[in-house]
Amino acid sequence: IDLHAKMLKKHGTTTIRNFDALNDVENLKYSGERIVHHGLKHEVVVTMMDLPPGCFGAHTVEFYEKTLREILDSGIPYSSICFKDASGTSNPQKVFETIQMARRLIPEGTHLRLHTHETAGVSVAAYMAALEAGVDGIDMAAAPVSGGTSQPDILTMLHATKGMNYDLGGLEIDKVLTYEKELQHCLADYFMPPEATMVSPIIPFSPMPGGALTANTQMMRDNGIMDRFPEVIAAMTEVVEKGGYGTSVTPVSQFYFQQALNNVMQGPWNAIAPGYGRMVLGYFGKTPVAPDPEIVRIASEKLGLAPTTEKAIDLANADVSKSLATWIDKLKAENIEITEENIFIAAACHDKGIAFLKGNGELNVRKISNMKKEEESKSQGSRSMGSGNYTVVVDGQKFSVQVAEGNVDIQVVAVNGESTEVSVPATVSAPKAAPVVNGFEIKALLPGNVWKIVANPGQKVNEGDVILILESMKMEIDVVAPKSGIVKSINVATNDKVAEGQVVAILG
Repeated sequence: IDLHAKMLKKHGTTTIRNFDALNDVENLKYSGERIVHHGLKHEVVVTMMDLPPGCFGAHTVEFYEKTLREILDSGIPYSSICFKDASGTSNPQKVFETIQMARRLIPEGTHLRLHTHETAGVSVAAYMAALEAGVDGIDMAAAPVSGGTSQPDILTMLHATKGMNYDLGGLEIDKVLTYEKELQHCLADYFMPPEATMVSPIIPFSPMPGGALTANTQMMRDNGIMDRFPEVIAAMTEVVEKGGYGTSVTPVSQFYFQQALNNVMQGPWNAIAPGYGRMVLGYFGKTPVAPDPEIVRIASEKLGLAPTTEKAIDLANADVSKSLATWIDKLKAENIEITEENIFIAAACHDKGIAFLKGNGELNVRKISNMKKEEESKSQGSRSMGSGNYTVVVDGQKFSVQVAEGNVDIQVVAVNGESTEVSVPATVSAPKAAPVVNGFEIKALLPGNVWKIVANPGQKVNEGDVILILESMKMEIDVVAPKSGIVKSINVATNDKVAEGQVVAILG
């Protein structure tokens, strides 16, 4: 936390907006102190949202007043205060009453801001309500990255406040138009998911903030399960309600989505997303409302963790894996230069940070021109995918085979490491099918990538033992043995992409 503030100051940041999704003020104390210590401005935050219809718990003006009073009474140093609204789900009347309340409570001259999104379609109305209630600042964006999951456009707000006595920074419309035109040109080749720029009337039912919405829909699209998105949104209400009503902002928004996805794909509460489980167990602080006791029990059982009331920062301090010394040792082991920047990247991003520093990070920038080339390549590949070298597994034994399209010879180039040739007469219309491996099929419940293979063919496993681990939707998903037995075959390799329902192993 200290290194975070130090590095951001060193590299040009002037203000850090510091928020906690649970509105647990204990989580803002040390971070706020270090931000100010390193010479940055500290904008302390109260996170807010509207709850899905039928849900009642926290997220009222009274709750935000309680949180704000705790911040003011705590002695946390700050230079400004912001109310951060998840996805623009907070209704304009609540925004008005909340800003009005805050204006009365905070010392005169304190800069007060509202941050919202256009996702739910009411951001302009919310900003107008906030301006009327006495807010000092609002966040806006510029096309083509305005609207939708972002903020309302600068030009939209200039138009909305036309004829009123509000100064939005002395912005000149002609200059804004020129800037947006140039930005449009610069970003013309960058792919933006359609849901990133559209208003979604179902968002108040989830609620799913902008960053998490587009990140998750893109992953669902990549994994071929985008058709299940409406079901996941429908499942959000229950996970918010039973999870203690934390605000749906980073990282809780991701916890909610992961748990809703698990409930849809694997059955309600059959699998607990690690982040969601640790949240309801108290490892990230105190939730606004106590989580559902049955969900706490299930999370404790599934994750093997006991509920806790210890402060999150004390738990973190006791965790040696989070110490700078641990990450310095890992950098040394990877022969990476020891700098404060590298230590921070590794400690914050773990294995992905190490991969990035080694030049092996995955680039997630999507360009339209590249996507067209990939589609053309796939189209060409689909016409000739019958030919090539393939590896097959039969009864746990690997066969490397060469396959040719049409009625031609098929050559087995290796069987269990020994070179062999088998001639197939050209008159044979199709090769004989490989023998079927008898046993219990273990299937992937979610699409994803094979991250790690834990068990080996021939290994004895007990019910519940991990066979392999998938990485899916920012989660590590254990694929476990449904019963005791012998692993007859592992049907995938590390880094393979797997589809939902694909057989990944055979158990005898």
